[in-house]
Amino acid sequence: MKFNTTLRHWPMLLTLGGALLAGTAQAQSGATECIAPAKPGGGYDLTCRLAANGLQETGLIDKPMMVSYMPGGIGAVAYNHVNGVRSDDPNLIVAASTGAAVNLALGKFGQYDADEVRWLGALGADYGAIVVKADAPWQNLEELMKDLQTQPGEIVFGAGGTVGSQDWMKAALTAKAADISPRDLRYVAFEGGGESLAALLGGHIQVFTGDLSELKSQLESGKIRVLAALSEERMGGPYTDIPTAAEQGYDVQWPIWRGYYMGPEVSDEDYKSWVDTLKTLSEKEKFAELREARGLFPMARFGDDFDSYVKDQVVQFKQLAEEVGLTQ
Repeated sequence: MKFNTTLRHWPMLLTLGGALLAGTAQAQSGATECIAPAKPGGGYDLTCRLAANGLQETGLIDKPMMVSYMPGGIGAVAYNHVNGVRSDDPNLIVAASTGAAVNLALGKFGQYDADEVRWLGALGADYGAIVVKADAPWQNLEELMKDLQTQPGEIVFGAGGTVGSQDWMKAALTAKAADISPRDLRYVAFEGGGESLAALLGGHIQVFTGDLSELKSQLESGKIRVLAALSEERMGGPYTDIPTAAEQGYDVQWPIWRGYYMGPEVSDEDYKSWVDTLKTLSEKEKFAELREARGLFPMARFGDDFDSYVKDQVVQFKQLAEEVGLTQ
């Protein structure tokens, strides 16, 4: 399987675009910024808003944090931008997730690997989900899997990532658990969860492999049906009635951390300041309310602990990619 090779050209293109962005960066001097590496409405947007709203509402920043969007390559454009243009910006954090670790494992961020940035911390966790429209013919995961076994090419999956991304991995591992080859899946890639969900509701795809937190606002609308949560056990609150894949006979789990990284040349002092700030934020009662309101579950890893965690994940995902046939 061949991956898109255009990534190798992005650092040069971003260097050209850097001159245009530099003025913006200087104009925002003294203010904090979070880059969401996708279009508005998906998980990266949620991750930036979690930090921005949490820091402001708990009084940990004096000025509102700016949230900007940099879609492209499911995180690759932002990763290249930070390394090539804003590698030492002490006021910039970038949203990341398990998906970023997957893409790094597959070499999808061009010349850069997991060692090229400073992994800052994670403020929450989410879990994958298998989602269909409310009027879809499948009432549970077992019914979907039976149809997939007989006609895998007739059911269109879609999510915010290309083949090999974490959203594709969710579909691939679920299929694999039913002895269906991931190579037989029909899959459409989008830039983020917002676009994917719109495609599902518009009837352009039949199955969306998203995240539970992205679905919170949709659960009450009655427009979707969540066939399975890819968690170890059922989640509480609005997710109580959603069965896990495991309890339906498919041993598939996909936890997603929501975290941040900084440029590789950010000083130790500034890095530590951010680590301490996020630690403090995670302990605030007000922040726990904000995290829960966004459908996220507790997770607190920071600094060296988080750095090691991400790099270990990248190694594990490389092995997983080999298992599902993405790499040799």
